[in-house]
Amino acid sequence: MVRTHQPGESAFRSILPEEIEWKPFPAFPPSARLAVLVGEPSKPGPYMIRVKLPAGEKLMPHKHPEDRIYTVMSGVFYIGLGDKFDGDKVKAYPPGSVVVLPGDTAHFHWAKSGEYVTQVSAIGPLGLDYLDPGDDPRQQNRPRSAPSGN
Repeated sequence: MVRTHQPGESAFRSILPEEIEWKPFPAFPPSARLAVLVGEPSKPGPYMIRVKLPAGEKLMPHKHPEDRIYTVMSGVFYIGLGDKFDGDKVKAYPPGSVVVLPGDTAHFHWAKSGEYVTQVSAIGPLGLDYLDPGDDPRQQNRPRSAPSGN
């Protein structure tokens, strides 16, 4: 039986830290960055990404349809569960920690003590839906319709 490889996994390769391409991601605040390491997150199939959030930045309550496994690479990852941001509900995860987040679980992040980097493994497509549309940077960049003159 011939087995096909997953996207980005058909040949041996490596990614050194200095080769990682950090880019803005429309669903994140402008200062946050995302790097695609393996796979194609917008399509069905496994993917691996890294997320970098600078000191003090917050990702307001949101959900992902896919199950996710987070590995804390650097800094301290603060995550809380629930549909309202509550700084008292975040728990700190130091480098090396692994966090399993089932799909459709409302949660929020905070770079409370400084920048953090997490690595996320999941089966795509990647989804991110904010519970309050007003928290979604994708909505804030859209032109607003003019009020009617009637």
